[in-house]
Amino acid sequence: MAYGNLANCSRCDALFVKGMREVCPKCYQEIEKEYDKCARFLRKRENRGATIYQLSEETGVSVKQITKFIREGRISVSSNPNLGYPCENCNTPITSGNICDNCSRELRREIIQQLDVDQRLADEEKRVNNAGYKRKAHKEE
Repeated sequence: MAYGNLANCSRCDALFVKGMREVCPKCYQEIEKEYDKCARFLRKRENRGATIYQLSEETGVSVKQITKFIREGRISVSSNPNLGYPCENCNTPITSGNICDNCSRELRREIIQQLDVDQRLADEEKRVNNAGYKRKAHKEE
C-alpha cells in the first residue's frame, strides 16, 4: 500500500503527509471556512457587485486566497461581474489568466523584438564565420 510523502504545508509550513492537497488538514479546513464566508457574502443580492477588495475586507479572506477560489472555479466571475483579481504585472482587474490583455500584448511585443535581435545576431555570427572560412580557405590555396 502506497502512502503520501512528507511535505511542509504551503500555508503554515507544518509537516504533514501529502496526499492530494498542498496544505495540511488544519489549513484545508480553514480554507473551506474562508470559502464558505465568501460564498455566503456573495449569495446576498446586494453584494453581487462587490470587488475582490470589498469581498476581502468584508470577509477577512485574503485577496490571494479569493483569487485562488476564482481560478479554481469555486467563485464565479460571471455572476459577480466586478469580482476581477489583479493582473500579476500591473494589478489591473482581470477575470481569467495571470496577466491582462495590455500586459500580454506588451510581453508578446518584447518577445518578438528579442527574437528579431537574436536572429540578427545569429545571422551576423554566421556571416562572420563564413567570411573567416573563406579567408582561411583562400590562404591554404
